[in-house]
This record gives sequence, structure tokens and C-alpha cells, in this order.
Amino acid sequence: MELRRRHSSGATATSYHSRSRILASDALPLPIRHTNRLFSALFVASLVFLMRRWRQKIRSSSPLHILAFSEILAIFGLMASLIYLFSFFGITFIQSIISSHEEEDEEEVDFASERKPSSCALVEKPKLVTETLPESDEEIVELVVSGRIPSYSLESRLGDCDRAVRIRHEALHRMTGRGLEGLPVSGFDYSSILGQCCEMPIGYVQLPVGIAGPLNLDGREYYVPMATTEGCLVASTNRGCKAIAESGGAHSVVLRDGMSRAPVVRFPSARRAAELKAYAENSANFETISLMFNRSSRFARLQGVQCSMAGRNLYMRFTCSTGDAMGMNMVSKGVQNVLDFLQADFPDMEIISISGNFCSDKKPAAVNWIEGRGKSVVCEATIKGEVIKRVLKTTVPALVELNTIKNLAGSAVAGSLGGFNAHASNIVSAVFIATGQDPAQNVESSHCITMMEAENDGEDLHVSVTMPSIEVGTVGGGTQLASQSACLDLLGLKGPNTESPGSNSRLLATIVAGAVLAGELSLMSALAAGQLVKSHMKYNRSSRDIAGAAQ
Repeated sequence: MELRRRHSSGATATSYHSRSRILASDALPLPIRHTNRLFSALFVASLVFLMRRWRQKIRSSSPLHILAFSEILAIFGLMASLIYLFSFFGITFIQSIISSHEEEDEEEVDFASERKPSSCALVEKPKLVTETLPESDEEIVELVVSGRIPSYSLESRLGDCDRAVRIRHEALHRMTGRGLEGLPVSGFDYSSILGQCCEMPIGYVQLPVGIAGPLNLDGREYYVPMATTEGCLVASTNRGCKAIAESGGAHSVVLRDGMSRAPVVRFPSARRAAELKAYAENSANFETISLMFNRSSRFARLQGVQCSMAGRNLYMRFTCSTGDAMGMNMVSKGVQNVLDFLQADFPDMEIISISGNFCSDKKPAAVNWIEGRGKSVVCEATIKGEVIKRVLKTTVPALVELNTIKNLAGSAVAGSLGGFNAHASNIVSAVFIATGQDPAQNVESSHCITMMEAENDGEDLHVSVTMPSIEVGTVGGGTQLASQSACLDLLGLKGPNTESPGSNSRLLATIVAGAVLAGELSLMSALAAGQLVKSHMKYNRSSRDIAGAAQ
């Protein structure tokens, strides 16, 4: 907790001094700029006048406490200017302190303790139903089926999340006539998802979690949890981990770390949109914009603004650091602060949407492939030729040729966007689900180019994966659920890093890239050796389904 206070105080002090440096900035509205200059001039003039008068009195041995009318006016002007200037700085200073306590981002977790739901009751009570609920579950089910009680209000009306899920489950069964026996209800902490992970739950889906590893990465070993229903995936990734470990391990580097959000605004003309573009991209205005942006969180720190126009519509892509959170809520709050600030100088600006798809979130986009989003990571390893023959059952020339023809040329023929790999999304999705990441962000997080080159006179293989937009966090969202939290704990990445905020999420990104490297190496070897169909026929077919089909 003490570390948290020091960090917050440092951020507050930074905001305070940054505010003082924009006292006369052209970024401020015109009336404020004029008022600032007036009181600044009054302060300087009053101080200079008083210093000169007092120096004369000291030289002439005149008493200082006897004041002339001009001296009284100067003292009054000095006090008035001090009061104004203190108010100008002090309000922002106090607001920044308040915001650091009251405007905590949903993804930020107290360093001293983890946030745990204490009650199932929602803050806002439903307005449609006023009658008292009966005590019998059967009667409540009938009320839900008849529409007299909305299903979404059960948690707040009952104050019991488990009971609400049981009633909703049964009501849905009666309304649809479909059997839900295979969807388990008991055995899950529904209070942990209330208001943040899932609405109107009726149960939970069971998903097996396998372990690949140890993954030898940057001198440490990790056992990587993978949640999947695809046979061979964990086994294949595990084989890749073995080949990497027996060749001395893999190494990674994080090139960039910044989450983005791009609002879209509209102006009466393209000329006006271009004026805001020029202002936002002018380095002289970055300090002002970052001051407004950074007020939303003690971890959010603006890194840059990139703008693009389509007619009179302006798309502004804000990128910021987000600590150990994935950061979507954090960056959205900061963007809203900046838009509110810009509205004063650009009153004709119409905010169309906080997200204009130039971000770009949960969609394949060239901007993420080129500029990066989240963590941009490169992971590499040199695999010994002997290991390739013994463990992977293929050769260096075969792998190099296959990678060129399949991952590079084949993907180009297909017009792929960021898909110059064998199956990166397989591993990314499995690790994401196991560790509580947003599965939909698998889209851009799976952007990957796999490179394979012979080295040491063709004896060994240098293999690498370059992934420019891995979007992960170790706090917030699904990371706080019991199962997902346990998987993060297995990696030693549960919660925030108190000593170096952001290092846990960056390490998780490198582990994802390392697992992808192992998966790519193993699948490409299986393809080169002609083993893919054979292994899937052996491990990825259910005898139960085959028996059912035969009947």
C-alpha cells in the first residue's frame, strides 16, 4: 500500500508541474489565456513595485510598517494575483488527488490486496417489479416464465447469485423446451463475475486445460497452461518446447508496449478537421494533451497521437502504457478526457464515437500489423540439427523450404493480413482462455510472421516469430476468476507487479510468443515429415462419436 501511495503522489506531482508549464499555452481557451496573462502581469508588477519601495525605505531608515496608498494597492494586487494563481494550480492539484482515489480504473488492482466481490446485490434496483418475491423457487420460476419478473433482475432481487442462476436455468429450460442437463450450474462462484464478466448466467462451460513445457525462455522455465478442445495441440506445443529446451532455450524481446483507442470526430469542413489534426500531431502540444489524458489513471501514460482523415471525419489514434492491465477501459477514459478538453477550442467538433475502428480492436487491421498494439514481441531460438532429426523427425532444409513456400509465399497468394504463420492463433487462443484474457482479441494478437533460416553451414535452424500486437494483462477482466487466476499463478504472473508495474503483462506476452514459437516449430515439422494426418487420426478423433455414427 505504501508503494501505491508513493506512485500516486509522484503522478500527481508530475501533473501539477505540467499544469504550471501550460499557464500561457495557446492550447487553453482564449478567455483563460487572457486572464492568466493579466494576473501574471499584476503579480510581477506588484512584487517589483513593493521591492523597490522597501529598498528605498531601508536605505532612508524609514519604518516599513507605515504604508502609503500606492503600497496598499500593490499589496492588494499581489494578494489577489496569488489567490487566483493558487486557485488555477490548486484545483487541478486537488482534483488529481481525488481522481487517483475515486476514479480507479476497472483494470487496476490494489497492490496490497486483490479485489474480491463481497455481495451479490447490485447497486441499482430494477424499476419494473415492485411486488415482494415469494419464498418458493418454483413460484419465482413461474414469474420469470410469465414475464412478470425480468430475468436480469434476479441477482439484485434475491441477493443470492447461486440461487438466481438456478432459477434462470430452470426458467430457460421451461421457456425453450430444450434440455440443459449437460450445462452444469453448481460449483462456480457466480459472485466473482457479477457486473464485470458475464450477465444473466445460466451455468458454465467446462473446458480442459493442458500443460505444455517446460518452455525454456530467457533463462527461465515456464509450464504453459492451454485451454482447448483440439486434440494434438498441447502435445504438439509440448514437443516444440522440448526441442527448444534441448537446444539451449529461446530468447525474446519486447519492442513496444502500448494500448490504443481511436475516436472519430466530425467537423463542418475538412479544413477544420485538418486544423485539429495539425494541433494533435504537433509535438509542442503533446504535453498539454498528455496532461489531460493521464488524469484518468495512475498507470495510463500517453505515448503518442496518430491521426488520419476521411473527408471531414478525423480519426485520432491515442496510444498509452497501461501497467499490468490490458488497458482498454484505461485508454478509453483518457481519450474521453482529451475530447472534453478539445471541445473548448473546437466547439464545432462533433464526437461521433469513442471508437472509430482506427484502433483497431478485435479486427484484422494493417495498422496493428505495422504500428503494433498491446505488446510487440519477437521470440527466437536456434534449434540444433541433431534435435530436429531426433525430436522433430525432419531436417533443416525441409523446414526452411516449407516455411518459404507455405508461410511466406502461400500466405501472400492468399492475400493474408498478418497471417504469415502455420497456426499461431491456436496457441494464442488456448493460452488466452486459460489465463483470463479477452478471447476476441485473439484476432489481432495472432498476427505473426514465422521465419526459418539455416545457419552454421546449414547444420542448425534459426527460427523466430514476430508478433506486433499481443494484447494481454494480468489484472482486470477474467484474470481475477479462480481458475484463470490459478493459471496465472502457475506462471508466477498473478496480479500486478508491485515493484515494476507493467512487467508482469509484458512477461506474459513473451510467454505467449514463446509458446507460439514452440507450436510453429512442431507443426511445421509434422507437415514436413508428413505426420499431420496420422497424428490427428490418432489423437483428434473421438471413439464415442465414431461408435455413434456406426450405429
